[in-house]
Amino acid sequence: MGIDIVLAIFFSFVIGVVFGGMGAFLFRRTMIGRQIRIAERKAARMVAEARLESKDILHQAKDEAGKISSATEAEYRERRSELQRQESRLFQKAEALEHKLDGVEHRERSLADREKEVESVRTRLEELRGRQLKQLELISGLSSAEAKQMLVESMEVEMQEEASRRLREWEARLKEEADEKAREILSQTIQRCASEVVSETTVAVVPLPSDEMKGRLIGREGRNIRALEQATGVDLIVDDTPEAVILSSFDPVRREVARLALTKLILDGRIHPARIEEIVAKTKEEVDATIYSAGEQAAYQAGVHGLRPELVRLLGRLKYRTSYGQNVLGHSVEVAHLAGMIASELGANVATAKKAGLLHDIGKGVDQEVEGTHAAIGADLVKQWDKSPEVVQGVAEHHGETGTTSMWGYIISAADAISSARPGARRESLEGYLKRLKALEDIANGFKGVEKSFAIQAGREIRILVKPEAIDDLGAMRLARDIVKKIEEGLEYPGQIKVTVLRETRAVDYAR
Repeated sequence: MGIDIVLAIFFSFVIGVVFGGMGAFLFRRTMIGRQIRIAERKAARMVAEARLESKDILHQAKDEAGKISSATEAEYRERRSELQRQESRLFQKAEALEHKLDGVEHRERSLADREKEVESVRTRLEELRGRQLKQLELISGLSSAEAKQMLVESMEVEMQEEASRRLREWEARLKEEADEKAREILSQTIQRCASEVVSETTVAVVPLPSDEMKGRLIGREGRNIRALEQATGVDLIVDDTPEAVILSSFDPVRREVARLALTKLILDGRIHPARIEEIVAKTKEEVDATIYSAGEQAAYQAGVHGLRPELVRLLGRLKYRTSYGQNVLGHSVEVAHLAGMIASELGANVATAKKAGLLHDIGKGVDQEVEGTHAAIGADLVKQWDKSPEVVQGVAEHHGETGTTSMWGYIISAADAISSARPGARRESLEGYLKRLKALEDIANGFKGVEKSFAIQAGREIRILVKPEAIDDLGAMRLARDIVKKIEEGLEYPGQIKVTVLRETRAVDYAR
C-alpha cells in the first residue's frame, strides 16, 4: 500500500516536470518568433531608408559631376587660348631671331673681309719695318741685337740710378721717422724722471778731534794702525793733513767699515789691538745690515718685488760704489724707472724692464773679486738666482758686449745712457775731458778729404768739413759711416756721439 502511494507521487511529479518544461519551451519559442518579426520590420525599414539615401547621393553625385565637367571644359578652353597666345609669341620671337642671325652672318662676313684687309696691312707694315731696320742698321752700323743690348744697358744704368735715389730717399725717410719716434720716447722718459745732481766724492776722510789722536792711532811701534789695517783691509794714510786721516781701498765696503770703526774708536778713546778687532767685527755686522736694508729700500723705490736675498744683498753693496762720481745704487734705481717708462711706451713688460734695469750693474758689487766685465758677471749672478731669461738678457746686453742684442738689451742700454749722460750725472777730470775731445778730432782728421773737424756739445757731437772737390755727396755719407765705426772701435765715451759731415760748394766771381 505504501509503495503504491510512493509510485503515484513519483509519477505525478515526473508528469508535472514534463508538462512544465514543454510550457516553458513553447513560451520561449513564441517570444523568439516575435523578436524575429520585429527585426525583420526594422531591417525592411532600414533598407527603404538606404534606398532613398542612395538615390539622393546619386543625384548629388550627378550634379557634382556636371559642375566638374563644366569647370574642366572652361579651363580647357582657357588653357587652349593661352597656348595659342604663347605659340604666336614664340613664332614672333623665332622670326626676330632669324632676322638677328641674318644680321650676325652679315657682320661676320664683313669682319672676315676686314680681317683680310688688316692681315694685308700687317704684312705691308712688316715689310716696311724690315726695310726700315735694314736702313737703320746701314746708317748706324749696328745690328738690331747690338742696338737692343745698348738700349738695355742704358735702361739698366737709369734703373740703378733711380733705385739708388729711391733707396737714399727711403733710408732718409725711415731714419727721420725712427729718430723722431726715438726722440719722442726718450724725451717723455727724461721728462718723467728727475734725479739729483752728483756731489759725492770717492775719498774717505775721517776727522780727528786733535792731531794728538794720530799718535794714539799709530800706537807703540805702529801696532794699532797695523791691527786696524789687518782687520779692515784698508790702508790708513796719516800725513800732514791737520786733524784728518785718509782711508784708501779699492773695495768701497771695506772702506766704509774702516771709516765707521775708526769713528767709533775715536769716540770711545780706548784704542788697542783687542778693542780694534772687537769694534771692527761689530761694525761689519752693522754694515751688512745696512747693505741689506739699502738693497730692500732700492727694490721698494724701483717697484721691484720678489728678489732673492742674495740679489738684495749684492744690490745693497752698490750703495758704497760710485762711477764717475755717480752713486751706482741710485743710478740703478734711476735706470729701473727709465727702463719701465721706455717699456711702457713700447708696449713691453714694465715689471721685467724695471727688474733688469735695477739689476743691470749688480756685477759691480763683486767685480773686484771676480774676473770679467760687470755686465757678464751680473748676468751670471742673475741667471743663478733669477729664472727670467729676459732679465738676464737685459743685464748681459746693456753694453753691447754680446754678439746679438735683444729688445731688453736695447731698453736697458737706452735707460743706462740717459741716466749716465744727463747733465750733472757724472763727473770727469778736465784733463781726461780734453784728451777725449782731441782724440775725437784726431780720428776725424785722419780720413782723406777732411779739411777741418770740431768737437762740440761737450764731445757729444763732431762736425766735419770736407773738401768738395775730393768728396761727393755719396762719399760724404760713406765718410760719416766710416768715422762712426772708427769712433766705436777706438774711443770710450758715455752715451752717444753724433757725426755730421758738411760738404759745401761755393761759386765766387767778381763784377768789374
